[in-house]
Amino acid sequence: MVDRIGRAVAAGRTSIALPIALGIGLFLVGAILIDGFASVRSVRAVLVLAAFVALASVGQTLVVVLGGIDLSIPFLVGVANVVGAKAFEAGLPAPVAIALTIGLTAGIGACNGFVSRRFSVHPLIVTLGIGTASLAAVNWWTAGFPSGSAPDWITGFVSIGATTGPIPVPPIVLLWAVVTAVLVIVERSSVYGRRLFALGANPRAAGFALIRPLRMWVATFAISGAFAGITGVLYLGFTGRASGTVGDPLLFQTIAAVVIGGTSLIGGLGGYARTALGAIVLVLLSTILLGVGVPSSLIQSALGVLIIILVSVYGREPRVQDTI
Repeated sequence: MVDRIGRAVAAGRTSIALPIALGIGLFLVGAILIDGFASVRSVRAVLVLAAFVALASVGQTLVVVLGGIDLSIPFLVGVANVVGAKAFEAGLPAPVAIALTIGLTAGIGACNGFVSRRFSVHPLIVTLGIGTASLAAVNWWTAGFPSGSAPDWITGFVSIGATTGPIPVPPIVLLWAVVTAVLVIVERSSVYGRRLFALGANPRAAGFALIRPLRMWVATFAISGAFAGITGVLYLGFTGRASGTVGDPLLFQTIAAVVIGGTSLIGGLGGYARTALGAIVLVLLSTILLGVGVPSSLIQSALGVLIIILVSVYGREPRVQDTI
Protein backbone atom coordinates (compact mmCIF):
# COMPACT_ATOMS: atom_id res chain seq x y z
CA MET A 1 0.00 0.00 0.00
CA VAL A 2 2.80 2.45 0.93
CA ASP A 3 4.61 1.63 -2.30
CA ARG A 4 1.44 2.21 -4.28
CA ILE A 5 0.92 5.63 -2.69
CA GLY A 6 4.55 6.51 -3.36
CA ARG A 7 4.18 5.61 -7.02
CA ALA A 8 1.04 7.74 -7.27
CA VAL A 9 2.78 10.75 -5.75
CA ALA A 10 5.76 10.32 -8.08
CA ALA A 11 3.44 10.04 -11.07
CA GLY A 12 1.68 13.26 -10.06
CA ARG A 13 5.02 15.08 -9.96
CA THR A 14 5.91 13.69 -13.36
CA SER A 15 2.64 14.94 -14.78
CA ILE A 16 3.27 18.55 -13.89
CA ALA A 17 7.00 18.34 -14.62
CA LEU A 18 6.36 17.22 -18.19
CA PRO A 19 4.45 20.32 -19.40
CA ILE A 20 6.99 22.53 -17.62
CA ALA A 21 9.84 20.79 -19.45
CA LEU A 22 7.92 20.99 -22.74
CA GLY A 23 7.32 24.70 -22.29
CA ILE A 24 10.96 25.46 -21.56
CA GLY A 25 12.14 23.25 -24.41
CA LEU A 26 9.74 24.81 -26.92
CA PHE A 27 10.75 28.33 -25.89
CA LEU A 28 14.41 27.51 -26.46
CA VAL A 29 13.64 25.90 -29.83
CA GLY A 30 11.62 28.95 -30.86
CA ALA A 31 14.39 31.32 -29.82
CA ILE A 32 16.84 29.39 -31.99
CA LEU A 33 14.64 28.97 -35.07
CA ILE A 34 12.75 32.28 -35.20
CA ASP A 35 14.25 35.77 -35.09
CA GLY A 36 12.66 37.86 -32.36
CA PHE A 37 10.86 34.90 -30.77
CA ALA A 38 12.44 35.64 -27.39
CA SER A 39 11.76 39.37 -27.58
CA VAL A 40 9.64 41.03 -24.92
CA ARG A 41 6.80 41.75 -27.33
CA SER A 42 6.76 38.16 -28.59
CA VAL A 43 6.65 36.78 -25.06
CA ARG A 44 3.81 39.15 -24.20
CA ALA A 45 1.90 38.02 -27.30
CA VAL A 46 2.29 34.37 -26.33
CA LEU A 47 1.07 35.12 -22.81
CA VAL A 48 -1.99 37.01 -24.07
CA LEU A 49 -2.96 34.21 -26.47
CA ALA A 50 -2.35 31.60 -23.77
CA ALA A 51 -4.49 33.64 -21.36
CA PHE A 52 -7.48 33.45 -23.70
CA VAL A 53 -7.12 29.68 -24.07
CA ALA A 54 -6.51 29.17 -20.35
CA LEU A 55 -9.45 31.29 -19.20
CA ALA A 56 -11.76 29.42 -21.55
CA SER A 57 -10.28 26.17 -20.19
CA VAL A 58 -11.14 26.86 -16.55
CA GLY A 59 -14.53 25.22 -16.89
CA GLN A 60 -13.23 22.45 -19.09
CA THR A 61 -10.71 21.52 -16.42
CA LEU A 62 -13.26 21.41 -13.61
CA VAL A 63 -15.76 19.49 -15.73
CA VAL A 64 -13.13 16.92 -16.78
CA VAL A 65 -12.01 16.46 -13.17
CA LEU A 66 -15.69 15.87 -12.35
CA GLY A 67 -15.77 13.13 -14.99
CA GLY A 68 -17.50 14.95 -17.84
CA ILE A 69 -16.64 17.08 -20.86
CA ASP A 70 -17.99 20.42 -22.06
CA LEU A 71 -18.25 20.94 -25.82
CA SER A 72 -20.47 24.00 -25.42
CA ILE A 73 -17.56 26.30 -24.51
CA PRO A 74 -16.80 27.63 -28.03
CA PHE A 75 -20.50 28.21 -28.67
CA LEU A 76 -20.97 30.07 -25.39
CA VAL A 77 -17.90 32.19 -26.13
CA GLY A 78 -19.63 33.19 -29.38
CA VAL A 79 -22.91 33.84 -27.53
CA ALA A 80 -21.17 36.09 -25.01
CA ASN A 81 -19.25 37.88 -27.75
CA VAL A 82 -22.44 38.80 -29.63
CA VAL A 83 -24.70 39.44 -26.63
CA GLY A 84 -22.05 41.53 -24.92
CA ALA A 85 -21.54 43.63 -28.05
CA LYS A 86 -25.29 44.22 -28.37
CA ALA A 87 -25.52 45.17 -24.69
CA PHE A 88 -22.70 47.71 -25.04
CA GLU A 89 -24.28 49.02 -28.24
CA ALA A 90 -27.60 49.50 -26.41
CA GLY A 91 -25.87 51.81 -23.97
CA LEU A 92 -26.07 49.62 -20.87
CA PRO A 93 -23.49 50.44 -18.18
CA ALA A 94 -20.47 48.18 -18.57
CA PRO A 95 -20.93 46.34 -15.24
CA VAL A 96 -24.57 45.62 -16.10
CA ALA A 97 -23.78 44.50 -19.65
CA ILE A 98 -21.00 42.20 -18.48
CA ALA A 99 -23.03 40.77 -15.60
CA LEU A 100 -26.00 40.03 -17.87
CA THR A 101 -23.76 38.37 -20.47
CA ILE A 102 -21.89 36.19 -17.99
CA GLY A 103 -25.13 35.39 -16.17
CA LEU A 104 -26.65 34.17 -19.43
CA THR A 105 -23.77 31.83 -20.27
CA ALA A 106 -23.58 30.61 -16.66
CA GLY A 107 -27.29 29.79 -16.82
CA ILE A 108 -26.82 27.85 -20.05
CA GLY A 109 -23.91 26.01 -18.44
CA ALA A 110 -26.05 25.13 -15.41
CA CYS A 111 -28.67 23.74 -17.81
CA ASN A 112 -25.96 21.55 -19.36
CA GLY A 113 -25.08 20.10 -15.98
CA PHE A 114 -28.68 19.59 -14.90
CA VAL A 115 -29.77 17.79 -18.07
CA SER A 116 -26.65 15.63 -18.19
CA ARG A 117 -26.90 14.46 -14.59
CA ARG A 118 -30.66 14.46 -14.03
CA PHE A 119 -31.46 12.46 -17.16
CA SER A 120 -28.20 10.45 -17.33
CA VAL A 121 -27.30 11.70 -20.81
CA HIS A 122 -23.62 11.87 -21.69
CA PRO A 123 -22.45 15.51 -21.38
CA LEU A 124 -20.72 15.30 -24.76
CA ILE A 125 -24.14 15.04 -26.41
CA VAL A 126 -25.91 17.50 -24.12
CA THR A 127 -23.29 20.24 -24.26
CA LEU A 128 -22.88 19.98 -28.02
CA GLY A 129 -26.64 20.16 -28.54
CA ILE A 130 -27.38 22.97 -26.08
CA GLY A 131 -24.31 24.95 -27.17
CA THR A 132 -25.28 24.72 -30.84
CA ALA A 133 -28.89 25.67 -30.08
CA SER A 134 -27.82 28.65 -27.96
CA LEU A 135 -25.58 30.11 -30.65
CA ALA A 136 -28.22 29.44 -33.30
CA ALA A 137 -30.74 31.40 -31.22
CA VAL A 138 -28.34 34.35 -30.99
CA ASN A 139 -27.71 34.22 -34.74
CA TRP A 140 -31.47 34.24 -35.32
CA TRP A 141 -31.82 37.21 -32.96
CA THR A 142 -29.21 39.20 -34.90
CA ALA A 143 -30.35 37.92 -38.31
CA GLY A 144 -26.83 36.61 -38.85
CA PHE A 145 -25.28 40.08 -38.73
CA PRO A 146 -24.11 40.85 -35.18
CA SER A 147 -23.12 44.42 -34.44
CA GLY A 148 -21.47 46.37 -31.65
CA SER A 149 -18.00 46.56 -30.18
CA ALA A 150 -16.29 46.66 -26.81
CA PRO A 151 -15.53 49.81 -24.82
CA ASP A 152 -11.99 51.13 -25.13
CA TRP A 153 -11.09 49.94 -21.64
CA ILE A 154 -11.74 46.31 -22.59
CA THR A 155 -9.62 46.74 -25.72
CA GLY A 156 -6.82 48.11 -23.55
CA PHE A 157 -7.33 45.28 -21.07
CA VAL A 158 -6.39 42.66 -23.65
CA SER A 159 -3.90 44.68 -25.71
CA ILE A 160 -0.50 43.06 -26.16
CA GLY A 161 1.20 46.41 -25.67
CA ALA A 162 -0.64 47.32 -22.47
CA THR A 163 0.84 47.23 -18.99
CA THR A 164 -0.74 46.90 -15.55
CA GLY A 165 0.61 49.90 -13.70
CA PRO A 166 4.27 49.18 -12.89
CA ILE A 167 3.84 45.51 -13.88
CA PRO A 168 5.03 45.06 -17.50
CA VAL A 169 2.32 42.61 -18.55
CA PRO A 170 -1.14 43.18 -20.08
CA PRO A 171 -4.03 43.19 -17.57
CA ILE A 172 -5.50 39.99 -19.03
CA VAL A 173 -2.31 38.13 -18.10
CA LEU A 174 -2.51 39.44 -14.54
CA LEU A 175 -6.18 38.38 -14.40
CA TRP A 176 -5.15 34.92 -15.57
CA ALA A 177 -2.50 34.73 -12.83
CA VAL A 178 -5.03 35.70 -10.16
CA VAL A 179 -7.59 33.18 -11.47
CA THR A 180 -4.92 30.45 -11.44
CA ALA A 181 -3.93 31.21 -7.85
CA VAL A 182 -7.55 31.29 -6.66
CA LEU A 183 -8.40 28.02 -8.41
CA VAL A 184 -5.38 26.23 -6.98
CA ILE A 185 -6.53 27.26 -3.49
CA VAL A 186 -10.13 26.27 -4.21
CA GLU A 187 -9.10 22.87 -5.58
CA ARG A 188 -6.86 22.07 -2.63
CA SER A 189 -8.52 23.73 0.35
CA SER A 190 -12.24 24.29 -0.23
CA VAL A 191 -15.21 22.02 0.36
CA TYR A 192 -16.13 22.38 -3.31
CA GLY A 193 -12.65 21.28 -4.41
CA ARG A 194 -12.62 18.21 -2.20
CA ARG A 195 -16.07 17.20 -3.37
CA LEU A 196 -15.14 17.79 -7.00
CA PHE A 197 -12.17 15.42 -6.90
CA ALA A 198 -14.00 12.87 -4.75
CA LEU A 199 -16.93 12.74 -7.16
CA GLY A 200 -14.63 12.50 -10.19
CA ALA A 201 -12.47 9.78 -8.64
CA ASN A 202 -15.27 7.55 -7.36
CA PRO A 203 -18.89 8.66 -7.93
CA ARG A 204 -20.32 5.73 -5.99
CA ALA A 205 -18.18 6.33 -2.90
CA ALA A 206 -18.90 10.05 -3.10
CA GLY A 207 -22.58 9.26 -2.68
CA PHE A 208 -21.87 7.52 0.62
CA ALA A 209 -20.01 10.66 1.71
CA LEU A 210 -23.28 12.61 1.28
CA ILE A 211 -22.02 14.51 -1.76
CA ARG A 212 -24.94 15.54 -3.96
CA PRO A 213 -23.92 14.79 -7.56
CA LEU A 214 -26.67 16.84 -9.22
CA ARG A 215 -25.75 19.97 -7.28
CA MET A 216 -22.05 19.52 -8.11
CA TRP A 217 -22.74 18.99 -11.81
CA VAL A 218 -24.97 22.05 -12.05
CA ALA A 219 -22.48 24.25 -10.17
CA THR A 220 -19.45 23.03 -12.13
CA PHE A 221 -21.05 23.45 -15.54
CA ALA A 222 -22.33 26.88 -14.46
CA ILE A 223 -18.74 27.87 -13.67
CA SER A 224 -17.71 26.59 -17.10
CA GLY A 225 -20.40 28.69 -18.74
CA ALA A 226 -19.39 31.76 -16.73
CA PHE A 227 -15.76 31.56 -17.82
CA ALA A 228 -16.83 31.00 -21.41
CA GLY A 229 -18.81 34.24 -21.04
CA ILE A 230 -15.81 36.08 -19.62
CA THR A 231 -13.67 34.85 -22.50
CA GLY A 232 -16.26 35.93 -25.05
CA VAL A 233 -16.40 39.47 -23.66
CA LEU A 234 -12.61 39.73 -23.61
CA TYR A 235 -12.39 38.46 -27.20
CA LEU A 236 -14.66 41.35 -28.15
CA GLY A 237 -11.92 43.74 -27.10
CA PHE A 238 -9.23 41.67 -28.84
CA THR A 239 -10.92 41.32 -32.23
CA GLY A 240 -12.71 44.66 -32.24
CA ARG A 241 -16.03 43.32 -33.54
CA ALA A 242 -18.77 40.88 -32.65
CA SER A 243 -18.69 37.40 -34.14
CA GLY A 244 -20.52 34.23 -33.21
CA THR A 245 -17.65 32.12 -34.55
CA VAL A 246 -14.87 33.73 -32.52
CA GLY A 247 -14.78 30.75 -30.16
CA ASP A 248 -14.56 28.04 -32.82
CA PRO A 249 -10.83 27.24 -32.28
CA LEU A 250 -11.51 26.70 -28.57
CA LEU A 251 -13.42 23.48 -29.24
CA PHE A 252 -10.05 21.78 -29.74
CA GLN A 253 -7.84 24.12 -27.72
CA THR A 254 -9.61 23.82 -24.36
CA ILE A 255 -9.50 20.03 -24.46
CA ALA A 256 -5.92 20.08 -25.74
CA ALA A 257 -4.78 22.39 -22.93
CA VAL A 258 -6.37 20.08 -20.34
CA VAL A 259 -4.80 16.97 -21.86
CA ILE A 260 -1.35 18.50 -22.40
CA GLY A 261 -1.36 19.69 -18.80
CA GLY A 262 -1.97 16.16 -17.58
CA THR A 263 -5.50 16.25 -16.19
CA SER A 264 -7.00 12.79 -16.59
CA LEU A 265 -9.96 12.50 -18.96
CA ILE A 266 -11.41 9.77 -16.74
CA GLY A 267 -11.85 12.24 -13.89
CA GLY A 268 -10.55 12.74 -10.38
CA LEU A 269 -6.95 13.61 -11.22
CA GLY A 270 -5.27 16.83 -12.35
CA GLY A 271 -6.06 20.47 -11.77
CA TYR A 272 -6.09 23.93 -13.26
CA ALA A 273 -2.41 24.73 -12.67
CA ARG A 274 -1.59 21.94 -15.11
CA THR A 275 -4.07 23.30 -17.65
CA ALA A 276 -2.45 26.75 -17.41
CA LEU A 277 0.88 25.14 -18.32
CA GLY A 278 -0.83 23.16 -21.08
CA ALA A 279 -2.19 26.39 -22.60
CA ILE A 280 1.30 27.87 -22.73
CA VAL A 281 2.71 24.74 -24.36
CA LEU A 282 -0.13 24.71 -26.89
CA VAL A 283 0.40 28.35 -27.89
CA LEU A 284 4.20 28.01 -28.00
CA LEU A 285 4.04 24.98 -30.29
CA SER A 286 1.46 26.60 -32.59
CA THR A 287 3.50 29.81 -32.77
CA ILE A 288 6.72 27.99 -33.61
CA LEU A 289 5.10 25.89 -36.32
CA LEU A 290 3.51 28.99 -37.86
CA GLY A 291 6.81 30.84 -37.61
CA VAL A 292 8.68 28.20 -39.60
CA GLY A 293 5.99 28.10 -42.29
CA VAL A 294 4.10 24.92 -41.45
CA PRO A 295 0.57 24.93 -42.99
CA SER A 296 -2.29 25.21 -40.51
CA SER A 297 -3.60 21.76 -41.44
CA LEU A 298 -0.29 20.17 -40.50
CA ILE A 299 -0.20 22.18 -37.28
CA GLN A 300 -3.43 20.51 -36.19
CA SER A 301 -1.88 17.15 -37.05
CA ALA A 302 1.22 17.93 -35.00
CA LEU A 303 -0.90 18.94 -32.02
CA GLY A 304 -2.91 15.74 -32.38
CA VAL A 305 0.26 13.64 -32.34
CA LEU A 306 1.48 15.48 -29.23
CA ILE A 307 -1.80 14.79 -27.46
CA ILE A 308 -1.65 11.08 -28.34
CA ILE A 309 1.90 10.86 -26.97
CA LEU A 310 1.03 12.67 -23.75
CA VAL A 311 -2.13 10.63 -23.19
CA SER A 312 0.02 7.50 -23.54
CA VAL A 313 2.49 8.86 -20.99
CA TYR A 314 -0.12 10.02 -18.50
CA GLY A 315 -2.03 6.78 -18.92
CA ARG A 316 0.85 4.97 -17.23
CA GLU A 317 0.09 6.70 -13.91
CA PRO A 318 -0.93 4.21 -11.21
CA ARG A 319 -4.31 5.88 -10.52
CA VAL A 320 -5.22 5.79 -14.19
CA GLN A 321 -4.04 2.21 -14.65
CA ASP A 322 -6.04 1.07 -11.62
CA THR A 323 -9.18 2.75 -12.92
CA ILE A 324 -8.82 1.28 -16.40
